[in-house]
Amino acid sequence: MDRITAATVFVSIVERGSMIAAAEALDMSRAMVTRYLAEMEQWAGARLLHRSTRRLSLTDAGEVTLARCRGMLELAAAIDAVPPEDPDTPHGLLRVSCSQSLAQAALAAAVPAYLRRYPRMAVDLQVNNRAVNLVEERIDLALRITNALDPNLIARRLASCDSVVCAAPAYLEAHGTPRRAEDLADHNCLTYSYFGKSLWQFTRDGQALAVPVGGNLSANEDLILLSAAVQGVGIALQPAYSAAPLIAAGQLVALLPECVPQRMGIYGIYSSRQYLPPALRAMLDFLLDWFGSHPGW
Repeated sequence: MDRITAATVFVSIVERGSMIAAAEALDMSRAMVTRYLAEMEQWAGARLLHRSTRRLSLTDAGEVTLARCRGMLELAAAIDAVPPEDPDTPHGLLRVSCSQSLAQAALAAAVPAYLRRYPRMAVDLQVNNRAVNLVEERIDLALRITNALDPNLIARRLASCDSVVCAAPAYLEAHGTPRRAEDLADHNCLTYSYFGKSLWQFTRDGQALAVPVGGNLSANEDLILLSAAVQGVGIALQPAYSAAPLIAAGQLVALLPECVPQRMGIYGIYSSRQYLPPALRAMLDFLLDWFGSHPGW
């Protein structure tokens, strides 16, 4: 029999002082009330009530059982008060991977905003400087800045990433300022290991231009090259979101205003198009809106 109903019957008998009164309050037959009481005593393994012609009173076991029944009914009422879970409401854990520079410039602000909007979500942000294997490393979403996507990957473009050629005033004072993109071939250029290490792409006067570059430092993380540029080591091609504050502060100088570095895409990459969990869909939509509402992206 239903233990919640049996508990309800038992509590009603005690509170109303008789099985007849409980039957009337619960709209049950007296036989059914008696049956539920018998079931409660069977489950408790003890007599719960002293019965006399005048009144009912609790046994010691009845006192304990009454407290447990009331607790059970309170818990049941609390559960019933919780609204049913919407399967489309984002919840659970989302594992996200991105580079250190993008994490610092964007996700450090975007992820907390996402969590405020979806308080039942949790995010495990994996900051690294390499292309991760989504399946093997159990990554739900990887953010990459690139123009050379693997055709086998599933990706959604979230924003654009502009770049700028820059150097510290100390470097320019010691080595001169390049006036044309072609002059970069004669300078110490700090290069990114995974993209355009020896060839920087520009547009000048509407024409594509590729300039071979080289230098004494390459790295797989933009922030390392940015720091080296600030220290006067060489010329760097940096994401505008990283370099802009340093340029504004006078620590770096933007170069080659007539040349526009190749614009990159910021992509959200995931493993399956057939089943997109609500949490992942919500994150992609949120980041698209976040980048779109923040100037500079």
